[in-house]
This record gives sequence, C-alpha cells and structure tokens, in this order.
Amino acid sequence: MLRIVIIGLMLGLAGAAAAQDSRLERLDMGDEARQWEAVGRLELGGRGFCTGSLVAPDLVLTAAHCLFDKSTGARVDPARIEFMAGWRNGRAAAYRSIRRAVTHPDYDFETDVTADRVRNDVALLELHHPINNTRITPFETDERPRKGQKIGVVSYAKDRSEAPSLQNICEVLARQSGVLVMSCDVNFGSSGAPVFSFEGGVPRIVSVISAMAEVEGRKVSLGTRLTDPMRVLQTALDDGEGVFQEAAPKMFTSGQRRDTGAKFAKP
Repeated sequence: MLRIVIIGLMLGLAGAAAAQDSRLERLDMGDEARQWEAVGRLELGGRGFCTGSLVAPDLVLTAAHCLFDKSTGARVDPARIEFMAGWRNGRAAAYRSIRRAVTHPDYDFETDVTADRVRNDVALLELHHPINNTRITPFETDERPRKGQKIGVVSYAKDRSEAPSLQNICEVLARQSGVLVMSCDVNFGSSGAPVFSFEGGVPRIVSVISAMAEVEGRKVSLGTRLTDPMRVLQTALDDGEGVFQEAAPKMFTSGQRRDTGAKFAKP
C-alpha cells in the first residue's frame, strides 16, 4: 500500500515542513480572487463536487476519480457534470457543460489507493463551449517540482465549498514513483485541485490533488506529476477518444446566482 511506502520514505521530514507552511486564505473578493477564476468547482450531478482548473479555453484538468460514482464504480455521465469557473458565494464567472471526458488509460478506479492509482489519477474535460473571457485566463502546466520546492494549492472543500481557498506556501516532501507527497492542506472536495509552482512569479500547474494520506500522525496530500499524463490525455483527445455527451445542454449565463445542492465528494 502507498501509505506504508510513504511512511518509510518520509521519516524525519514531515515536522520540518510544518512550520513553514502558510495558512489557507479564503478568496472571496478583490484582485486576489479574480486572478484565480480559472479554478472552479466541478458539480457531479448533485452527488458531490471536486475542484478543476482551466488549462485551455475548452479544457478542464481534474482528478480521474472525480468522474466515477464511488458507490457503484460507474462513470459519471458527462451530461451531469458542470464546471463553474471562479465559483464564489453563489455565483460563477462562467458556467460550462462537459462535451467529453478523458481519463488516463492506466487509471483503475476499482483498485486501492496505491502509487499506481495516484500516479494515473488525472483527467481532462472538454467543454461544449470554450471560455473566452479576459477575466478567466487558463493556466499553463509545468514539469513536476523538485523535493523541497515551495508550491501552493487553490481548492474547494467541504468546510469551504462556497469560495476557493489559497494556500500559497506548502512544500514537496518527497517524490516517489511519479507521485508527489506534499504538505498542502486539503480536505474532502479538494480532489482535482491544481497545485502550483510560482517560480518566475507566474503560477503554473505542476500537479493535481489525488488523495490524502498520513505520515507520522500528520496529514499530507498526494498528487501526480503532469508532464507524461498530460501528453497521454492530449493524444487521446486528438484521437477522438473519451466518453461523450451527445447533445449540448443549455448554457448558463455568467454571474447567475443559484444553489447547487451538492453533497461532498471525497478526495
């Protein structure tokens, strides 16, 4: 199991990082909130939610396990998934339905949370209509960060579901078999949240949150490196693969206020 392997690898490291991490900051308003509006909440047919982020005007990056019903193991119908960019306090900067969902071909939802599952726990969602809004700028992706590098995460979660929260300083504790072990503060609903590097002053996505684990009694977050998985997913899109929704549903207007009725989804 991944948890056992991580504990053996991480002895003596977790305590040093804890004092250096920043606290979560809720992004309710102002310029600081607007620069993160390409991060949004993924509504999963009223059964829960995850976090996703735009990596192109028509592509949302998230965790593959978000696209499966945890009780049945069945794929969630793309027609029942909605991306709400910049969701804050009952409003989103843009609402989009999903045309197609592509998960990593080596991802297996039925397996236990092992290194193989976390490493391949990544998906791309193709939107029916691109988000061409100057306020919502897709993020670039980058190489996986090195051990000890400072990173950050923007996520929604069960205790902060109505606005995203930013933790702009956490740390890569270890890299193992394509899996990143991080000190970032995540909770249920944070699955698929983008992990950022800030080198050069530009936020770039270097991982997505896949799961939580415990090391020496301390909670850590797990994610995959992105370079190879993104290449595989993009090839699948180019080849016309994935689960499609046949007809485009009604588009919601930007800024429309409404209740989602979402339940909470585990990372």
